[in-house]
Amino acid sequence: MDKDTQEEFETCGECANRLQYWVEQHKKYTVKGRCAEYIPALRYADPDTLGVCIIGYDGEVIKGGEADIVFTMQSISKVISFMTVCMARGISYALERVDVEPTGDPYNSIMRLELKKPARPFNPMINAGAITVASLLPGSTKEGKFAALLDTLEMLLGRRPIVDENVFVSEKETAHYNFALAHFLRAGGNLECEVEDAIDIYLRQCAIEVTVEDLAKIGLVLACDGFHPLTYKRLLPVELARLTKAVMLTCGMYNASGKFAAFVGAPSKSGVSGGIMTAVPPRRHKATPFHNGCGIGVYSPAIDEAGNSAAGVKLLQHISEEWELSVF
Repeated sequence: MDKDTQEEFETCGECANRLQYWVEQHKKYTVKGRCAEYIPALRYADPDTLGVCIIGYDGEVIKGGEADIVFTMQSISKVISFMTVCMARGISYALERVDVEPTGDPYNSIMRLELKKPARPFNPMINAGAITVASLLPGSTKEGKFAALLDTLEMLLGRRPIVDENVFVSEKETAHYNFALAHFLRAGGNLECEVEDAIDIYLRQCAIEVTVEDLAKIGLVLACDGFHPLTYKRLLPVELARLTKAVMLTCGMYNASGKFAAFVGAPSKSGVSGGIMTAVPPRRHKATPFHNGCGIGVYSPAIDEAGNSAAGVKLLQHISEEWELSVF
C-alpha cells in the first residue's frame, strides 16, 4: 500500500466519528434560523434537528446526527424537474424558455420578470423558473407531467417516492405569491399548461418525501457526471449533469449562492424544509476522504433569511474546509 492510499484508508476509518462530532459541534447554529412558518405544515418541525449523510464513489456511506428523518424536498425538487425536461425535450428547448443566470433576488421575487422583456425567468432554481419548468414536463395532463418527474426520481433512487399530502395542501392554501407568478408567466406566454395545473405540479414536487441518504444518492450521480458508480449505469447525459451542477453552484442557494460558492465551493441545492443536496466532483487531493467524488445530504429545518438551513450551511462549510471539497 502506497503512502497516499494508506493515509486515505486511515482517514476514512475515522470519517464517521469525525462527522458525528462535527454535527454535535454545529447544532448550536440551529438557533440562527427558524422553521418555515409561512408554510403551516413545516412550522412544527423540530428546529434543533441536524442530520447528514455522505456517500462516496466506492459506496461508502457515513451518517451523523438525525439522519433517518423523512422530510419534503421543497426547492431541491427543482433540480429534478429541470433535468427531466432537458432529457425529455432537449437542453436547447428548456433554455429557450428558462435562462441560467443568477439573480441575487429572493426566490419568489417577481421583479425581474417585470423588468426583462420578453419575461423569461432567469434560472430554474427560482420559483418563476421552476413553475415554468413544471409546465414544460412531458405529458398532456398534470398527472402525466408529475409522473414523468417521479420516473426520474425513481431512476436515481431505485424506488418511487411519495408525496406528503398534508404538506401539499398546506402549501397550496398559502401559495398566493406562486399563483401571482404563474398568472404573470401565463400572460407572457411562458407556461405550456393552465396556471392551476402548473402550480399543482410544482407544489406536489415540493412535497415529495426524502431522507438525507436519498439526497446523497442523487448528489453522487451528479458528482460523477451522470454515471452511477455503484450500479455501473449512466443515468444522465454528461452535458446535462455538468449544466445542472453549474446552475446549482451559481443559483442553487437562493440569493446566498455567491457566498456559499466562496466558502463551501460545491454545487448544492437547498429547500425551505431545511434540506441541502450537494454534489462533490472528484478532486486531485488523493490523501483526502472522498477524493473520487461524493454526494452529501443535509437536513436541519431552521432556515436563515435567504431560505437556507442555518446549521446545514455551517456544517457543510466545515466539512468542505476539513476535507477539501471545494471545486476551486
